[in-house]
Amino acid sequence: MRLRNWIAVVVSVLLLAAAGVIGFLVNRSALRAADTVHRADSSALGSNNGTLTGQFQVNSVAELAEVLSEHALHLAADSDADRATLIAAAQKSSTFQYGLMITDLNGKVLTASRDTGLPPAGDAAWAPLFTQLKAGRMGFSGVMSVDGATLAAVAVPVMVGDAPAAFLIGLNEVATTSLQSYFARLAADTHQTLVVDSTGTVGAASVKNLIGTDIDPALKPSLGGSGVRFVEYTAGDTRMIAIVYGGLPSGWSYMRTQTKSSFDGAVHSRSQTLNLTLGAMLLIGVAGISVLGYRTQVQRRRADERFQALFQHAPDLVSVLDGKGRIVFSSPSAHAVLGFPTGTMKGHTVFELLHPEDEPKMRERLTALLSDPDGVLRLQCRARSAEGDYRWFDFTASNQMHNPSLEGVVINARDISENRAFQERLEHEAQHDPLTGLPNRRRMQDALGSTLCSDSVAVLFVDLDGFKPVNDAHGHEVGDELLRQVADRLSACIRSGDVLSRVGGDEFVLLMPGVTGDDAESMSGRLRYVLELPFRIAGQEIRIGASIGVHVAPVAEDPDTALRAADHAMYTIKHAGGGRGSRDEASWVGRHRAEA
Repeated sequence: MRLRNWIAVVVSVLLLAAAGVIGFLVNRSALRAADTVHRADSSALGSNNGTLTGQFQVNSVAELAEVLSEHALHLAADSDADRATLIAAAQKSSTFQYGLMITDLNGKVLTASRDTGLPPAGDAAWAPLFTQLKAGRMGFSGVMSVDGATLAAVAVPVMVGDAPAAFLIGLNEVATTSLQSYFARLAADTHQTLVVDSTGTVGAASVKNLIGTDIDPALKPSLGGSGVRFVEYTAGDTRMIAIVYGGLPSGWSYMRTQTKSSFDGAVHSRSQTLNLTLGAMLLIGVAGISVLGYRTQVQRRRADERFQALFQHAPDLVSVLDGKGRIVFSSPSAHAVLGFPTGTMKGHTVFELLHPEDEPKMRERLTALLSDPDGVLRLQCRARSAEGDYRWFDFTASNQMHNPSLEGVVINARDISENRAFQERLEHEAQHDPLTGLPNRRRMQDALGSTLCSDSVAVLFVDLDGFKPVNDAHGHEVGDELLRQVADRLSACIRSGDVLSRVGGDEFVLLMPGVTGDDAESMSGRLRYVLELPFRIAGQEIRIGASIGVHVAPVAEDPDTALRAADHAMYTIKHAGGGRGSRDEASWVGRHRAEA
């Protein structure tokens, strides 16, 4: 009997030990899979935010380029004309309200929009800007401090012929930029989001007080380079981790820092708890099979409850697919993210939820993933919600078919609809006039060049007669409203395939693919007619006219030549008295010269 009891005890201990070993292995495998997904997801987030930061910086360069495209600079020392241009551009700018200046190729200031508050020429933060400019790239300085203001500079070359003759430099107060406003919205208790220059000085941060300070010295060796890197270090007695993205065009770096414990989250904490529990169960194995079985069931139930609690309020959607793409598990967050009640997605294929345009790509990539035992898939596509609308998601799929605890493909999906919408809005703003919503000069030139590759284009250059007196007499608000109404009237006259753009203050260009000279003249007359009708603005009746130059560009004509011809035709009409005073004579002369 005693021997039998000892055998039972030994068997109990062995069974418990075997169960404990299996539990350790399963826990470690699940933890490894969760860490893989979490790191991949964090890396994607860092890359997306870093790319978005780079877009902010590129947009600031585009603003300087726009100043050069709209104004001819004299480039003389202390030029009053250049100073007036810089002051007006700074007041108009959304980025460089602090000031603009022109320097020679050695960095000596020729003209500036302000007399004081300029960073000294000897500041080391200028070095990367001039290094980048000399290498033929757009220039970005480091962070500089002047009279209590934290500044950064952006520069583009001023070209004379094919060679740079000077540099146009914009100064922005980093604490007031749109990039800083975006980072302020990223503020969270668990982490800090930063953009730092090449020396480690903070230029934008989710915590505004960090602007102008230096990052932890342990992070400085990770600056520069490209791609996303994870850096673990110690701040005092606290273990930290940073996600560093160094692919910004400015030579700056994006980083997100937080404690290692907050990064690892509850998964590691629960894993350690489970390991301790299994160890304790080994020590009490002598209590018998019954106690062992009872405690095992209790622990399993509690582990399931913890697992469900972890995913109940998770912002990401976690699913497990079988080899045919059917959903065998979906986290409770499916209800919060997509609106599907918990458990209703089980048994359906993931392809039923995808947008028809994205389904073939997902099938192809998922098939390739199943053939790679250690493969990880990353892609962005649209998924349908319970209400029938489609949202953009960032999918990360890991092949865990060989993992006995999962035996499927683990998918982690994060809703990125807001980020996509923000990026699309940035792209739209870069190609459209903010006042009228019409395509801007850059988009019009792209459309003209593309169309001339295969078709002729009638180019109508429209310049308003009498707009400046209206602006001077009634103010800029009335002038802006007049331009908006002009854009609406012109838009109502054109065909669906035509391109109407605003290319200057009161100048518009209409592109009419495949149109002959007679049709273009007819359209010119129609535009003059609608613009000569009175406008009602702020209770006042305002009348203007228009000088319209017409040029029919044949296939393969140079786009710049076509625009100059239409512009020249317009100025001929303008000098002859404008669209009202000498309509017949100017139209004939403009058409004759444009088609010559």
